[in-house]
Amino acid sequence: MAARGHVQDPNDRRLRPIYDYLDNGNNKMAIQQADKLLKKHKDLHCAKVLKAIGLQRTGKQDEAYALAQEVAALEPTDDNSLQALTILYREMHRPELVTKLYEAAVKKVPNSEEYHSHLFMAYARVGEYKKMQQAGMALYKIVPKNPYYFWSVMSLIMQSISAQDENLSKTMFLPLAERMVEKMVKEDKIEAEAEVELYYMILERLEKYQEALDVVRGKLGEKLTSELQSRENKCMAMYKKLCRWPECNALSRRLLLKNSDDWQFYITYFDSVFQLMDESWTPPPDEEHSLEGEVHCCIEQAVQFIEERIAEESKSSRPLRGPYLAKLELIRRLRHRGCNDEYKLGDPEELMFQYFKKFGDKPCCFTDLKVFVDLLPPSQYTKFISQLLEVIPLAAAAEGEIALPADIKALQQHLCVVQLSRLLGIYHAMEKKQKLTVVRELMFRYRHGLDFGKSCLKTELQFSDYYCLLAVHLLLDLWLEGEESAVWQCLALLEEGLSHSPSNAQFKLLLIRIYCRLGAFEPVAELYASLDAKHIQHDTIGYLLTRYAESLGHYAAASQSCNFALRFFHSNQKDTSEYIIQAYKYGAFEKIPEFIAFRNRLNSSLHFAQVRTERMLLDLLLEANISTSLEESIKSMSLSPEEDDIPWKDLRDNRDLTVLFSWDPKDRDISEEHRKLSLEEETMWLRIRSLTLRLISGLPTLSHPIQPKNSEKTTENGVSSKIDTIRSLLQQLEVAVDSGKKFLEQKIQYPVLGPPPTRMAGFFSNGSCQCQTSLFYLVSDIYELDTNGLEDSAEIQERIGNSFKSLVERLTDLFNKCKGDLIEVRDGTLKTHPNLLENLVFFVETISIALWVSSYCDSILRPLKSNLQKKKKKKKESSVAMPPVFTHFLDYVTELQTLTSNVIDHIKGLEIILTALKLEELSLKDTLLLQEEKKFTKTVQGKVQSSYHHSVQEIGELLKKRLDTIKKLKI
Repeated sequence: MAARGHVQDPNDRRLRPIYDYLDNGNNKMAIQQADKLLKKHKDLHCAKVLKAIGLQRTGKQDEAYALAQEVAALEPTDDNSLQALTILYREMHRPELVTKLYEAAVKKVPNSEEYHSHLFMAYARVGEYKKMQQAGMALYKIVPKNPYYFWSVMSLIMQSISAQDENLSKTMFLPLAERMVEKMVKEDKIEAEAEVELYYMILERLEKYQEALDVVRGKLGEKLTSELQSRENKCMAMYKKLCRWPECNALSRRLLLKNSDDWQFYITYFDSVFQLMDESWTPPPDEEHSLEGEVHCCIEQAVQFIEERIAEESKSSRPLRGPYLAKLELIRRLRHRGCNDEYKLGDPEELMFQYFKKFGDKPCCFTDLKVFVDLLPPSQYTKFISQLLEVIPLAAAAEGEIALPADIKALQQHLCVVQLSRLLGIYHAMEKKQKLTVVRELMFRYRHGLDFGKSCLKTELQFSDYYCLLAVHLLLDLWLEGEESAVWQCLALLEEGLSHSPSNAQFKLLLIRIYCRLGAFEPVAELYASLDAKHIQHDTIGYLLTRYAESLGHYAAASQSCNFALRFFHSNQKDTSEYIIQAYKYGAFEKIPEFIAFRNRLNSSLHFAQVRTERMLLDLLLEANISTSLEESIKSMSLSPEEDDIPWKDLRDNRDLTVLFSWDPKDRDISEEHRKLSLEEETMWLRIRSLTLRLISGLPTLSHPIQPKNSEKTTENGVSSKIDTIRSLLQQLEVAVDSGKKFLEQKIQYPVLGPPPTRMAGFFSNGSCQCQTSLFYLVSDIYELDTNGLEDSAEIQERIGNSFKSLVERLTDLFNKCKGDLIEVRDGTLKTHPNLLENLVFFVETISIALWVSSYCDSILRPLKSNLQKKKKKKKESSVAMPPVFTHFLDYVTELQTLTSNVIDHIKGLEIILTALKLEELSLKDTLLLQEEKKFTKTVQGKVQSSYHHSVQEIGELLKKRLDTIKKLKI
């Protein structure tokens, strides 16, 4: 809270100590100071609000809210109270209360510019666009300043954007906004660039492209000065919308004459040339070609223009890449169109060779040429690479030794060639022995290149880092081909690279992916934290962390990583409101729709929905032991089986699947098809998880007393409708599971660095799915038994008995799939079995659901047994046999207890094995590891071993809690 500057009245002086305490985080002292002040000055409203802020920050939200509402009811108009209440409501995440506050203030002080503007901003925070429009006009009437008028206009545009009916948007909101601006134009009251931008935005949204063009080209357009080429860019956009290709061509040509390195204008220039050719356009004989000047409408003119740009570039003091790349782009387009004119521009191979000679020492050379390698015939790949290698100044110390670069420029050139070799598939075609030789050579070059980076800061990357990354990519190929020891060398090389280049994000990301593939999450949390992901990155790369944390048994780390991601998503709502307010204040109107779209995109994020669902399931898993605590947990999460808050139709996949560098050829790289299939798989898995969560949240609602059959109260207490909800969700779960199974039948293989597959395949194959579904069907049967009573339910009891038996069999089968060593040494090679860990995690989850369902069964069967015993006593019929369902349940609970004990014993065994395991120094066959590599190999193996040990411990601790609870289940 900002400290007060100039003291205006005695109250400010009295409040100063409370402000200071709050600023310094000493909330208890702030409360005490406020209490002291209120004893002397009972009517000092601001002191009450400051006390409420202290209470809010010490976790006493209800007291804080009551105190705040007490002051708000008095409708204060002093600045101190209003600002303090605004801060408090913001901290409570209740921005809608601020609007009521200033509505009251404006009524009492109708001519206050400050209160009116605060009211406008309060409406902006909650997205009340109609009220914003009215507040803006009210403000303009009091203080006729242009910004206030245009706030109102912008609010109309926002109403048009948020309108469900597009017709309403184009017939009412936008025309009204247009008329309001036209009024200002006619009265010559347009003052600022932002106002012209707003007018342009309205006309563009109304699809009045000619009028928008006239505005930009006219007198008003002269105000568009803040951005470079702002007018030209807007004209270009309108010419494209109007399909005025001659103007497009002339304008892009004119802009390229000014700056022949601006790539966007080459693209527009080529687009327009080919459009004009397709339309057989010819320039008018006796007049201007177009409003923008001369037009090029044939290949010969385009070729000549590009040649002129290259000739011009040779005279430039700074080498420009644009003209050379434009030549290759033109060849690519001509080839794509099937034209035979490309010969006029030269041989692509020779042009790329010349480009390399000129720009090969620039890191961007590879990414520039990458786009055009498909112009080369595959038969020329090896020759092309050899040709490039010949021009690099490399020197060998002795004959037969590896020729090394003498300076950084030669190193960059060589790196570019190595990257191109990988891209052209030359490395992929090699035998295993050749690949190992290349790995050794790349690492030798990497270590030599470190000499050039001795003066680099820790935050800078080493010049030769890409050699190490490429070596790792080759080793990953070998690993996928079945060479198990290659993965350990991958990790060792990456850890070595990271020790020399601690800020290299690619090393960290690759380590994260490989450790997760091996089932070791412990080192991943630290690596991800060191990436220092900012803002939107929690959505784009957060999946790398949240996908594996829980599934590998690191429950505490999973909880932490979910919290981390959710904190970002929840703050997005508040932060975006602040951005919008700043955009209004500074007249950046064109940014406001972008901020709104950004907020919506994050609210509809697939990752957000996944993290939210998994976090709630995880919380239930860790906190809810028996039905009472399950009910409390579900209540605290505001979970309801009827409500589905995931926007299925609008889900957005914001994951960055290309965050890891890849030099693979197109046929091995991530394709659009992979993205589509991955999104489909993620959505299916999310649906299964969401339905599971909703089914669990429905269990406590069924535990309330049920009226006998045919009772009118059955629907009144809502329980019968609750079971209908459960049954409906079960049907949906069956459909989702069937869809998932059909999807997995396709046996999709994503690239090794592509999207990670979901846990769905394991969920089906290890039997967890069948177990969990059966448990929910058991709930339905127990409910039916309770509704019908014990007398007429022999068939149901038999069905329940069979369910109990098959559940124990299925759970035993699931446990059998968890057996085996997590790490084993085979033929001097270390092999991990992360699937066993994932199966154990699924077992814990399934046994927890079994426990919650058993707890529900217990809550139903216990009163039934009690009533039966009472009836027996009355009738004195001790010989009457008890219904079999009670015996079935007791047998089931006993077997559940035995099974859980066996799993705990198995986990203890795993712990002993992991502790006793002495990892050997393992090496790749055909490779002699350097001392440095041996050191890092030992480190990574230790990390994996430690992570497994940690996972097993956490799983064991959770299972012990479950066992204690199972022991308490008696009827």
